[in-house]
Amino acid sequence: MPHRLETYRVEAYNTAKQSENKMHDDAVARRFGFSGGLVPGVDVFAYMMHVPLAHWGRDFLSRGLVEARFIKPVYDGETADVEATEHNGLLTIEVFSRAELCATGTASLPAAAPAVSLSDYVEVRAVADRKPVSSEIFATGKWLGTTPRRWSGPDATGYLADIRETDPIFAREGLGHPGLIQRVMNRVLTDNTILGPWIHVGSRMQLLCAARAGDEIAARARVTANYEKKGHRFVELDALVVANGTTPVAHCQHTAIYQPREEAAA
Repeated sequence: MPHRLETYRVEAYNTAKQSENKMHDDAVARRFGFSGGLVPGVDVFAYMMHVPLAHWGRDFLSRGLVEARFIKPVYDGETADVEATEHNGLLTIEVFSRAELCATGTASLPAAAPAVSLSDYVEVRAVADRKPVSSEIFATGKWLGTTPRRWSGPDATGYLADIRETDPIFAREGLGHPGLIQRVMNRVLTDNTILGPWIHVGSRMQLLCAARAGDEIAARARVTANYEKKGHRFVELDALVVANGTTPVAHCQHTAIYQPREEAAA
């Protein structure tokens, strides 16, 4: 029988008001038909990850599989309710805000993290000189890298505060939150081109080991699809996120609208 877990309630916070991505800016977001600047999808995903973390503990950080699809925006200062049901070892997760379904996802705990070969993922540098976005930049089959990023000390604790994460495991064991891996996945886009307003629409992440606070993490990503749908331009990525140049920490698929309809038509 399905078992309903305790609802996790968050006061959502838009961490990206000053971001280069103006979809997080109130005025620009309203131009696209939203009520205000969007809370980043990677942060909504981080809210969702609290539930499997509370359920499985450190094992989830070492080998958990989690995915999410973002349906409607979550706005700054609004309450986000993360609801989950467990059935046969699978958590079905939904995020509600303003009485609307904003995101859906699942989480599970494989018996072991799958083996992934570092050599299957080509390491390239982020571009030295970013150009305005075009379909050629995200050509299918192209390899993209990111500038290595490290969250330690105040950066690490500040991130946990921003996503409203209070689980003591991160401070107690010196671990990095997996939401940071999703921020690195966004950097596959932003480190390699100059984007206009854009939207993260979904991700799948297989954790391979628990990242440590202070690890330097970077992505080795391949473009697996680039297409138009309903006037939007989408890109899909398959990536290995690596700590300190040697340790795979997550295998990720990431989907984004890199040119929303208005921008794509411009």
